[in-house]
Order: sequence, then C-alpha cells, then structure tokens
Amino acid sequence: MYLIIFDVDGTLVDSQNTILHGLQVGFDAVGLPMPDRRTALSIVGRSLEEAFTDLVGPAHKDKVQMMADAYRTSKISRREQGLDMDPLYPGARETIERLHGRDDILLGIATGKALRGVTHMQDSHDLHGRFVTIQTADTSPSKPHPDMILRAMAETGAEPHRTLMIGDTGFDMAMARAAGAHAIGVTWGYHDVPQLLAGGASRIVHGFGELDSALSDILNLSEVPV
Repeated sequence: MYLIIFDVDGTLVDSQNTILHGLQVGFDAVGLPMPDRRTALSIVGRSLEEAFTDLVGPAHKDKVQMMADAYRTSKISRREQGLDMDPLYPGARETIERLHGRDDILLGIATGKALRGVTHMQDSHDLHGRFVTIQTADTSPSKPHPDMILRAMAETGAEPHRTLMIGDTGFDMAMARAAGAHAIGVTWGYHDVPQLLAGGASRIVHGFGELDSALSDILNLSEVPV
C-alpha cells in the first residue's frame, strides 16, 4: 500500500488572497506594517504562531499571540459569513478522485492549517471521505518538523519508502525528507523551484497533469488509469 499526502494551501487550494487578508488583520491588530506580498506568502505552510514569528522577528515576538488570535477570529467570522471560499487548483479534484479510486493508494493531508480549516475546505469542495489521515497544526509541531508525516505513517501502517508528500514549499519537502519519505514539489504555490529543491524535492511538477508520471517514476506505480 502507498500513502500519498497532500499539503492544502498552495497545493490543493489557491488561498493566497484569504491568507493575505488574515495576515493583514493580524498586523493591524498590533499596529505593525504588513510586509510585501512575496515576503508575507513565504511563510505559508508554517503553523500560525511560527509564521507570524518569522515575519515580525524577535523584536516583536511579544505581539505574535495577539496577531495569531486576530487572524483566527477573522477566519472563523468570515467562514460563518460564507466568505474565504478558496478555489481548488485546476486538476486537483480530478487527481484526488483518480488516486482515491485506486485500491493500492491511501490519501492523506499534512497542513499548517487547523483541523477546522481542513474541514471547511472539505465542506466547500465535497471532499469528505477521500483522506484517511489528516494531520494539522492542532496536534503537530510546525513544518518542517517530520511529526505530521510520522503520525500519518503510523495511522496507516505505511512504510517511509512507500510514502510521498506533495507540497508547494520547501517546508513540505524538508518535512518529508526528515521522515524518510519521498517529496514532490509543485510550482503553482508559494515557494520557487530553488526553494523546493533545497528542501529536498525528488521531482518538480508544473501542473496536476504531470503528477501521474512523477508518481510512477518515484514509487514505481503503474500509470494511474484515466
């Protein structure tokens, strides 16, 4: 059995606008200027407190919890209003359904989101039941710590050499490598190719259409039937 684990933000869903809105709320809450867009999005994948810590530095570490709390409160309120509906990237649904339909593959999620954020994503796109293991910031240290993948393997009984992480940041790649798993980096998210390679990506793909071939090469899987 193979375990294929997906990141969420920047990999399955295009959440850049809603993340930037939440970050702006956090910075406004403590009266600090928001960094530029590229810098702000560079922390996607990290758990919320760690992300704000990375952005504000040690000089404002005392403000991080207030910023994170403001971000979370804003997210919950906007979701209750039917806002923050992050779209799936082109090809994401078809890929999930195709892999889910195979009897030799289990699917998982490893994300810096809280579980309620993953549940919102599944509700929004009718994706409940596709992922047998869901690892979030609620129960694991921030990426690139390997705990999320180690937990996913323990829950499913998957071996490291049959486990693969698909993500858009160097954090995802480094997390997979630290757990002894394979890693595929995608280029439509928040880190560039050099960052993905530096994190330990085995392969880089530029669209979901390239994923089946990459999985076949890395895991010796037969091509996923269309």
